[in-house]
Amino acid sequence: MHLLAVGLNHTTAPVSLREKVAFPADQIGQAVAAARAWFGNNDRGPNPGHTDEAAILSTCNRTELYAASDIAHGTGVEAAIDSTAQFLAHYHQLSYTDLRPHLYTLPHDNAVRHAFRVASGLDSMVLGEPQILGQMKDAVRHAEAAGGLGTYLHQLFQRSFAVAKEVRTTTQIGAHSVSMAAAAVRMSERIFDTVAQQNVLFIGAGEMIELCATHFAAQNPKSLTVANRTLERAEILAHRFNGHALRLADLPDQLGNYDIIVSCTASSLPIIGLGMVERAVKARRHKPMFMLDIAVPRDIESEVGRLDDVFLYTVDDLASVVQTGMENRQAAVAQAETIIETRVQSFMHWVDNRTVVPVIQDLHESGELMRTIELERARKMLAKGEDIELVLEALSKGLTAKFLHGPQQALHHAQGDERARLAALLPQLFRTKR
Repeated sequence: MHLLAVGLNHTTAPVSLREKVAFPADQIGQAVAAARAWFGNNDRGPNPGHTDEAAILSTCNRTELYAASDIAHGTGVEAAIDSTAQFLAHYHQLSYTDLRPHLYTLPHDNAVRHAFRVASGLDSMVLGEPQILGQMKDAVRHAEAAGGLGTYLHQLFQRSFAVAKEVRTTTQIGAHSVSMAAAAVRMSERIFDTVAQQNVLFIGAGEMIELCATHFAAQNPKSLTVANRTLERAEILAHRFNGHALRLADLPDQLGNYDIIVSCTASSLPIIGLGMVERAVKARRHKPMFMLDIAVPRDIESEVGRLDDVFLYTVDDLASVVQTGMENRQAAVAQAETIIETRVQSFMHWVDNRTVVPVIQDLHESGELMRTIELERARKMLAKGEDIELVLEALSKGLTAKFLHGPQQALHHAQGDERARLAALLPQLFRTKR
């Protein structure tokens, strides 16, 4: 069994591509099932007829497909990796040629190391951020519900969670972290001297919007409003910050009332178009408007950024801000990497041990069959009244002969280097303690 991780993230692909490869949360289970079917397809899969394990992690900064592929009789690891990358292109109806340069393909221990680093926040835009761990756990739940988890991926993710906990409790990896929410406030202050005099609008009611609202609320804005498709959810979040709630349907008429807009929904299509913003700018008499779109796929049409009085930023634009204080975290990073490397070696040792399990099972079955045959033979001899000492002697010789028959035959038929290797190996296998 071989482990694979194929994907792209904020360092390998722009948001314009990441949004095309993103999987909506309500489609991940379906996508996992499609991936497993793809791997088992006779024309495409690395191991025809075999159903592999699969899990998909999709966030605003990354889309990754983890797989455990039994390619012992297939065409090799590279073919399995290529098939995984082909699946991502096929599923999203993208050109494989265009997508492939942005993908990282990680086999074996590199896939394990990557999973551990992702769970620990070492591969995030915000170094040490904790949200990714919850997102990975959600991905595992979706994969498990879709039947995508088997022995290997289940063990991989459980160990990933354990490593993440160890890193967070034994290092200072998150102590100096600048969150994306805090970075959003800093970025808005490039346009407005202070948030305190601005009307702030949040579109969506998920975890990231909640974090952003918490940071902006601490700056005591002039007003704070939450817009959401479901008014009840908007009201619950707005109430926490003494703010107001707004139906998403009312946004076209209300957008011009806000100076700072932060959007992060799960919509697969933009919810704020160029025309809507043009009307809002006109109503504001060209007063500057700061817009931050941290959704993937994006909530705000990219053309909005061309308007003179609109300052539109995406999740990728936050990168330079969140890197502040990186030097303070390097010692913690080195410590975390050491922990991860140790745990990777431990996991790969477990994987190696798993590969010999079928061999051990076969040995046990063969030995049990030999024992049963010789025992039945001894019972028949006893039933005939033969001397017990003679029966025991025959039993021991029969077991020994059957046990040594296979190795003797292998040694007899082997030639050259193979015979030399067997001659050196067999004494080790049959060495007994005296």
